[in-house]
Amino acid sequence: MNWITINSTEEVERIYKSSEYAIIYKHSPRCMTSLMAYRQLKSDVNSVPDVDVPLYIVDVVNNRSESMSIANSFNVQHESPQLLVVKNGECVFDASHEDISLHDTLAYFQ
Repeated sequence: MNWITINSTEEVERIYKSSEYAIIYKHSPRCMTSLMAYRQLKSDVNSVPDVDVPLYIVDVVNNRSESMSIANSFNVQHESPQLLVVKNGECVFDASHEDISLHDTLAYFQ
């Protein structure tokens, strides 16, 4: 799995329109909880290199409009940190703060 940075609302729209699963991580570099969740996710990603699901990341501070576009498009309350599993324009799973776990998230793909 490779991290793909979301830098435009057009990218959010492409993810929204996709019929494939995707994982979106909403991250705040100003939040210690978000930093700890990001560190754990990076470690988890390295332990499952064969999973073929796009993993997107958005900085909620520097890319506020993209972050809000995600919340609006997938009809979820904006939180940070937050992990979403999306497909066909719907959020099928979301977790925030200490509940973020890539291993729990990957259960949706098995």
